Amino acid sequence: MTSERAYWLAWSQISGIGPILLHRLYQHFDTLQAAWEATPAQLGQVEGFGKQTLEKVVQQRSRLNPQQLLSKHQQQNPDFWTPADTEYPRLLLETPSPPPILYYRGEVELQENQGKKPSVGIVGTRKPSEYGIRWTRQISTALAKNGFTVVSGLAQGIDTESHAAAIKAGGRTIAVLGTGVDVVYPAKNRELYKQILTQGLVLSEYPAKTPPDRKHFPRRNRIIAGLSRAILVMEAPIKSGALITANYANEFGRDVYVLPGRIDDYPAQGCLKLLSQGAAPILKELDELLKMLGAIPKLDYLTPSPEPPQLPLPDLSPELHKIMDAIASESLPLDLIIQQTGMTTSEVSSALLQLELMGLVSQLPGMRYQRC
Repeated sequence: MTSERAYWLAWSQISGIGPILLHRLYQHFDTLQAAWEATPAQLGQVEGFGKQTLEKVVQQRSRLNPQQLLSKHQQQNPDFWTPADTEYPRLLLETPSPPPILYYRGEVELQENQGKKPSVGIVGTRKPSEYGIRWTRQISTALAKNGFTVVSGLAQGIDTESHAAAIKAGGRTIAVLGTGVDVVYPAKNRELYKQILTQGLVLSEYPAKTPPDRKHFPRRNRIIAGLSRAILVMEAPIKSGALITANYANEFGRDVYVLPGRIDDYPAQGCLKLLSQGAAPILKELDELLKMLGAIPKLDYLTPSPEPPQLPLPDLSPELHKIMDAIASESLPLDLIIQQTGMTTSEVSSALLQLELMGLVSQLPGMRYQRC
């Protein structure tokens, strides 16, 4: 396992190899050590590896020793996970672009990482109204008291209010940073940051001492969405970064809920746009919201429940059999079904629809599917 960690780190140091391309490498070669030892011709078989990328790999790979790199890197960054580690957040690993290196500080909770404790992301504007602050505090408190982990980005405004309310309610919270895990931004949240370290986690895909950078914050939003079973957008103008998080949530098959606002309120324009695109409204009855969030199936990777006896399947095409085999023992998200079957998104969607009509498969919240 230590060896494979070294190769995740080494590949992440090569320019032009981002999380998506790295994920493709892993899927193609099964291990990143095998990918590291592959010839240029073998690497060229992976989608996205064109001539320029291959040239960069050949030049930079020859100058790196993965084991030495890991040993040196751990001196300044002792706490991090790679997808090769069992502690790596399982829900994030199911997305198309999991960070190759995920740094952390704080209190690790294994059940949370394995998806057995549900996490809900709360995002919104840095300049919320009194209305947005009030509802963010109320919802974060309710979630924390009902066993949900609140995920946000430690930014000023809605993020700050959601973290603080969850902590005050005695719950756990996760802050995903656009800096290194040892850099607090904004600086005014230093005390909140210290509290999070005692009642949750601080995560980042950037190494220690990485300063704030404008391009980092939109990218970190995919991690917030990936860690969460659902995303709540509290207040968001039309160009808010919260909409980026909501878009990632839709891409990852997560549920999106929105706090409605008046049509002439500037902070509500992004929320109204999301509502027009099919997001669910957050209504006054919070019990209903908690009920819907609680209905999202919890992942159970550590202690799988006994499989119920399976009835004989009718005659199915090879494509439909592939789908049924993929979801033989547990519900799976759409992205993971696509990954396991090797079929295209349109082929999988069409096959799932046929299986639903046949009464063999049912869809769960969050674009997850299970056998009937």
